[in-house]
Amino acid sequence: MYIYTGFSKPVGLPGIHQFTAMGLLDGRMIDYYDSDVQKKVPKQDWMNETLPADYWEKGTGSCLIKQQWFNNNTDILKKRMNQTDDDLHVLQWMVGCEGVTTGPDGTLKFVRGVNMFNYDGQDFLSFDDVYSVWVAATDIAVQTKRKWDQDQDLKEKTKGYLENECIDWLDKFMVYGNKQAASPPDVYVFAKKTRIESNLMLSCLATGFYPKDITLNIRRNDRVLTKEDGLISSGVRPNEDDSFQRRDSVEILKSDIASFTCEVIHRASKMSVDKVWDHKVTDGGNNGGVNVGVIVALIFDVVLVAVVLVVLYKKGKFVLRPPLRGSDTTEPVTVINIKDEDVNMALLDDEKDKKGSKESVYSWDSGVTDGSDQCASSANYSENDSDNDSDGE
Repeated sequence: MYIYTGFSKPVGLPGIHQFTAMGLLDGRMIDYYDSDVQKKVPKQDWMNETLPADYWEKGTGSCLIKQQWFNNNTDILKKRMNQTDDDLHVLQWMVGCEGVTTGPDGTLKFVRGVNMFNYDGQDFLSFDDVYSVWVAATDIAVQTKRKWDQDQDLKEKTKGYLENECIDWLDKFMVYGNKQAASPPDVYVFAKKTRIESNLMLSCLATGFYPKDITLNIRRNDRVLTKEDGLISSGVRPNEDDSFQRRDSVEILKSDIASFTCEVIHRASKMSVDKVWDHKVTDGGNNGGVNVGVIVALIFDVVLVAVVLVVLYKKGKFVLRPPLRGSDTTEPVTVINIKDEDVNMALLDDEKDKKGSKESVYSWDSGVTDGSDQCASSANYSENDSDNDSDGE
């Protein structure tokens, strides 16, 4: 997943930059750019070791272009909404894809794509990759939606990128990262008392693993328990150290003398373990002595997100959130935006465009077309047409 954040003016707070771009893989930051340093840098050793120097040079160039793009489009949105320069405004763009490994060979299957814009903490515009349409979250975004929906080539490129190129790059990056970063889980199986005297809550916990793809089953004798048996799952959740955890639980009878086994398979670390419950019951609140630091998944580093949230909270606004689709049981992995083509991405018309200009002055080519850039989308987001509609349709 790639996330861009651009403020309408300098924030004036330590650690908060007018523009930032960061790449995330499985919730872990792998590269970063900000408008003060103006240099794209790796955030994981394997990124630095596997990618050539010109990769970072081209990425820096593309981020510089996107920085200017954000400045101009924030101005456009302020004008469209009759906003002044006195207040602080923020434009965000999130683009990437999610996949899940399937089969014994670990083939990566597309789950969903994400391509969405957010303004001042509110959803603005997003691409529905199922129906290949742009979705306007506010009336202000309707004229941009109409233009982009009329561009069939844009929609095909956006859908094709999310479902094909993005997944291909995700597969490559998962291989690169897993070779150096795979961590096996610690596995615990324990039972606690419930409100019903005759019952116990049996839990299987796997924690400390990376990447997040994992198989976890609770078996009664040789049968895998399911939702029909009352099984509940936390899904994969982040720990405070960038690793992950998952807990599955099921309520059973104290009198049940069957064999209960926790089965965990973590292919990335080549770990497979069956842990049998010893029929002991844990009293107390730390789940059998397991101290698991669970936090809400953060898309920014700690310092950045803390200050940004303070700024937006004071304005009564919040940061970009991805739309949810489907169930957590697919345990998707995320990828940054890797592939880049020529990119023109003005959100709105400017005066020249309304008079019939073939190219808005708020559009630029990225100048990077060889797939080495991570700071732009492969789709061609522009307002380039020659209509003279006063309403921008």
